Amino acid sequence: MHRLGFAYNPTNEAAVDLGERAAGWCRRRGIDHWSAQAGDFDALTGHLPTTDLLVVLGGDGTFLRAARAVATVDVPLLGINLGKVGFLSKAEAEELEGVLDKLAGGRFSLAERMTLSARILPGGRDGGGVFHTALNDVVVARGALARVCRLDVTIGRSHLATFIADGLVVASPTGSTGYSFSAGGPIVDPSARNLVVTPIAGYLSAIRSVVVGPEQVVRCRVVDAHEALISIDGREDLPLEVGDVVEVQAVDRPIRLIEPAGAQPFWDLVRQKIELLPS
Repeated sequence: MHRLGFAYNPTNEAAVDLGERAAGWCRRRGIDHWSAQAGDFDALTGHLPTTDLLVVLGGDGTFLRAARAVATVDVPLLGINLGKVGFLSKAEAEELEGVLDKLAGGRFSLAERMTLSARILPGGRDGGGVFHTALNDVVVARGALARVCRLDVTIGRSHLATFIADGLVVASPTGSTGYSFSAGGPIVDPSARNLVVTPIAGYLSAIRSVVVGPEQVVRCRVVDAHEALISIDGREDLPLEVGDVVEVQAVDRPIRLIEPAGAQPFWDLVRQKIELLPS
């Protein structure tokens, strides 16, 4: 390990302090290092080609912002949790130096996580559109006003349902513990390759959530809405118009997450984290 990167949440004083501890650890061991704000995409992608590992200091939101850059430049990613839940992290702040020692000693493995690709088709017209990458989920939802949307959802060539709801979540297995879970979707093993399709507060809908294979394309058409938007991993919201289609599918190349030796197994982590959630 010759060069480490640290992405942090600049609004979290504890993350800034943790970054200084991480830099001190690197200096003591003669390891080259750099740091950047997790939301600074250009800075991250500029450093990543010469970086061995990227360590994220913050909560799940910070991790997802950094993951956008890693999806572009393939570098393994590790989260050190400073948030409230931290499903995406593999260590807590007090474990920082011990985890870095494991990384330096090669005592870790890599776990592949499927990502999603989403694009907006204005007016439903095929072709074109900017592709957005999500590690957790793509959400089509109503705007600020408390008015439901009418969303027509297809999977491949099959019509699934027309939902009258607050929105729709299309989640990866990694994102199945996030908004999708809060909306009533299942938790899927993160090593799987599936898409989880879950309506948000669906009105008189018999379909609560479905899990589909990675070869399927999920399309969500805005049939009626006073105001609608698409959210990519919660980091950016883009407006949608009636008639627009959001197309979501699995990405072939995964993101690689670091599993330090002795890290808590996923299902033990799920049980522990859910116990921390407010009832």
